[in-house]
This record gives sequence, C-alpha cells and structure tokens, in this order.
Amino acid sequence: MMVASTAESRQDFYPTRYVAESVARPRMHKTVWGDPGSGPLGADQLEAYDRDGFLAFDCLFSPEEMGQFREELQRLTVEENLRGSDRLAPEPDSDGLRSIFEVHVLSDVFADLVRSDRLTAIARQILGSDVYVHQSRVNYKSAFSGSKWGWHSDFETWHAEDGMPAPHALSFTIALTENYPFNGPLMIIPGSHLSFISTVGETPPDYHKISLLGKSLPAGPVDRAHVTALAKRRGIRQFTGAPGSAVVFDCNCLHASSENITPFARSNFFIVYNSMENVIGDPYAAPGPRPQYLANRDFTPLR
Repeated sequence: MMVASTAESRQDFYPTRYVAESVARPRMHKTVWGDPGSGPLGADQLEAYDRDGFLAFDCLFSPEEMGQFREELQRLTVEENLRGSDRLAPEPDSDGLRSIFEVHVLSDVFADLVRSDRLTAIARQILGSDVYVHQSRVNYKSAFSGSKWGWHSDFETWHAEDGMPAPHALSFTIALTENYPFNGPLMIIPGSHLSFISTVGETPPDYHKISLLGKSLPAGPVDRAHVTALAKRRGIRQFTGAPGSAVVFDCNCLHASSENITPFARSNFFIVYNSMENVIGDPYAAPGPRPQYLANRDFTPLR
C-alpha cells in the first residue's frame, strides 16, 4: 500500500488553486486499472468507462432493497441525535436538508450497502486494487427548493483539500427515489475526465463550511469557458431512472445538477471508493485537512 507523505515532498501532478490561470491539462494517470477477467464488467463496459468516464445501470438493486434504504433514510432524516451535527448540510435558502455525510458510519443498513459486492467488485475492477471508503453521503433535492450543484470535478476538491494524489477513485450514485429530467438529476460531460482543469482562488480556512451550502464559491468550481468548450465538443449526459438505478463515474468527471422547483423530491446515495494505492495525505492547496466525515482517514480496505 502506498501511503502519501507530506505535501512538500510529493510531486503535484495536478496543480490547482494557487495557479495564475485556469488551464486544462491532460490526465496523467489511467482511468481503468483492471481488466475484464478481474471483475463483473465486460471488455465493452470497461472500454466505455475508459472513453466516457461513467457507466449507467438501470436496475442494480431490487424494489424490496430500495424500500429498506428509503426507510433508513427517513429514520436518519428525523434522527434527533443528528440535529445540529456538522454531518448535516442544510439547504441555503430553505428549511430543507441538502446532504447527510458519513452515512455508512451512522447506519448499519448503509454500511452493508457500501460493502455490497455489487458495488465493491466493480470498484476493485476499475481501480485495479483493494478499495476503502473516502466519503459517503445522501444528497437531497427537496420539492420546490432543492438547490443546484454547479459544474465541478470531485477530484479537484479531493486533491486540493484532502490530499488525494491522483484521480484513482470513483463514485457510485444510487437513486433512492425517482430521478426525473425535471427534478435535478445528475449531469456529466462525457470524456471530461480525460482533462484536469485547474481552478483559481485561494482555499479559505474552514472552506468546507462554505462550500457545502451551494453559494458562489471562491475556489473549486470550473469556469464557464471550460465547461462551454467541453460541452459543445462532447455534449452533456443526463441520468434519470427509477429507484435502484445507478451510475458509476470517475472522480475527475465534470458533473452538476440543476435546481428542483418541482413537487417531486429526489434523493441519491453517493459512495466514493478510493484505491488503497492512492490514500490521502496533506492537502495540496488548503490550509488544513477537512473533517473525517468529509474525507475519511481510516484506510481499512473493504472485504
């Protein structure tokens, strides 16, 4: 297992935030590290993931399983012991809930989901190694008041603020409710994972408290010129689907979701798997590490 050392002694392949201008640089690391014989994905699926940066699944979990997940989600939503917890991120302009973090620690049901072979076998195959959980969360889009998530690369944040060395990680998002075209589903620019786009702007202390609120941010979001150029060249893929559908996507994909002004709330569960060869260290472009509930520093591999 490679353990990252201090930021000063590590080579930074993906400089960001302290740079003078936003630049799109070619990705320096592979996207697919495994092969068809090492997991459930076939050669065509791995080729598509390598090209586009994602794969979609129509029905990864059964209706019965989804009912159990939604019951557990409802329990967490009203859990009195969580009131006032930093793990809860509120909506910026309403009384709604935007996110709950570290749900695999708060819930045995979601802990079992995180360890599910249906997910971990795919993660190990794509990343070519054992994996651990870097982050887990539920993202809500409340009816009428669900706020947007602007265009960004998760890896840019995890590199700058968590000290993740390389884009050797991926996310699963699982629809807990119906994701319609009109209630703020996930959007990804295909192939955007092949370029690392640096952002300009110093990371303030305790920046995580600002960034979770969905307001205009001084660092992290990709500028409109780069988003426009990539979208015109590669298009935008929108992911809709019934509860139990899922998307696995590379950590460097540019993605976003729009506001939900409809009566139909939506909730998605996110799990971030990081390679055991890519554990986080000191931040590359932040004054200090983010809290444990945002950037897990227990590198125990999932078995």
